[in-house]
Amino acid sequence: MTGGGGERDAASDRGGDLAALRGADDATVYQPAEDSGLLAEAAIEEAHGRVLEVGTGSGWVAERIADERGLDVVGSDRNPHAARQARARGVEAAVADLLDPFRADAFDAVCFNPPYLPTDPDNEWDDWMEHALSGGESGRELIEPFLADVGRVLAPDGVVLLLVSSLTGYDEVLELVEDAGFDHEPVVEESFPFETLTVLALRRASRSTA
Repeated sequence: MTGGGGERDAASDRGGDLAALRGADDATVYQPAEDSGLLAEAAIEEAHGRVLEVGTGSGWVAERIADERGLDVVGSDRNPHAARQARARGVEAAVADLLDPFRADAFDAVCFNPPYLPTDPDNEWDDWMEHALSGGESGRELIEPFLADVGRVLAPDGVVLLLVSSLTGYDEVLELVEDAGFDHEPVVEESFPFETLTVLALRRASRSTA
């Protein structure tokens, strides 16, 4: 569930090919919005080395990181329409379920704007846009497996940038973060009429010695 902050037509200067792709894929690919802008802002500040954006959507965030920091950025998304649109932006993008295909210690920074809207199972609509938006009944359906596995692909001094909505249960997400062995600190935060969005920087918890 990624895109870009309030700049919903950020790629309008990319020419006819991308415009045609957007026209074909907009109904199936999450496009830039406020949450995406916050993730990009945090990543431009905190990311280093080789970067993975999970759930890259249109590729807008990955493109921003590459352009503004000059970093090597890979995007992944389970939606093949999203991977195609990200590649049209020049982002190396794989069709993948979360972190499954990536090797251990492969990335110095991992960014994720997860699908986080709590969704009543009786109201699920079962299409690509649902996959981009719905976090299941708790809103944390994708956050839990992501946190359980992200330490595997993260380099020893790496950082995870995770966007969290108050709709998802902020304290509950922090518990999952700590259970996964990470310290956390907010990098950017913004409040809207119906939710507060926070990007957390996660780093492996420091171990004190007796």
